[in-house]
Amino acid sequence: MKNEIRELRTARGLSQQELAEEMDVSRQTINSIETDRYTPSLPLALSLARFFGRSVEEVFHDDDRR
Repeated sequence: MKNEIRELRTARGLSQQELAEEMDVSRQTINSIETDRYTPSLPLALSLARFFGRSVEEVFHDDDRR
């Protein structure tokens, strides 16, 4: 599953650690999501989308479409 987390995070000027603290997860979790090695749970995906003011569908994609 592809996602826009890195782009959204850097647009806000946040480090992985800062986003991790906002989401109450580890920096490694954010890194794994950004590099497509980990698909977040539904609650985490919803929290990330809400944090960035986007829908889940805008943040996470089932293929390379954006």
